[in-house]
Amino acid sequence: MKIIFMGTPDFALPTLMALFQSSHEITLVVTGIDKPRGRGRQVIPTPVKVQALDFGLPVYQPESLKSPEVAAHLEKYAADLYVVVAFQILPEAIIEIPGRGVINLHASLLPLYRGAAPIQWALLNGETRTGVTTFFIEKGVDTGDIILQKAVDIDPEDNAGTLHDKLAVIGAETVLETVKLIDRVTAPRSRQTGDTTGAQKITRDMCQIDWKNSV
Repeated sequence: MKIIFMGTPDFALPTLMALFQSSHEITLVVTGIDKPRGRGRQVIPTPVKVQALDFGLPVYQPESLKSPEVAAHLEKYAADLYVVVAFQILPEAIIEIPGRGVINLHASLLPLYRGAAPIQWALLNGETRTGVTTFFIEKGVDTGDIILQKAVDIDPEDNAGTLHDKLAVIGAETVLETVKLIDRVTAPRSRQTGDTTGAQKITRDMCQIDWKNSV
């Protein structure tokens, strides 16, 4: 199949590599714009952009996905499937383009921890088990039909970094399996059921330490 890959941070890299090494063709990589980072405010490309260029893949960095020109540009690549990992919320005009749909990799066992920071909130809430989910993207955020889920134990020594890396690797394997099923037209679809929890973005204010707290 022809695939457009969408992602920005390190979490998306194992999936990008797995798809690149597969029999499928990545026709385009869509990622966030280059931004100034660090103390020197040097403009740095996204991790996904760096890896895509290393693979010799074309890269597209739109400033706003809502622009009609973006959907028109994506249509030119005639991809069968869009694969999204740690990217932005897609407008409906983009979701409707590929014939095989748009799938997303999320770092939780949906419908638990819908939102931007599922790894951090699983740790903050003392969970002992989490996982990854692939699902078909629809208009709602992280609400689409589930394709596959893989559970992962959270070890006592895990932190956000180690759990991030663990889920990124397992997530890549799950996406590859998902794409194979979609290619064979045998991908399961099931509506999300059960308790729903959110995983809002972690802000600077939330990270303030109360030095008067002895706990």
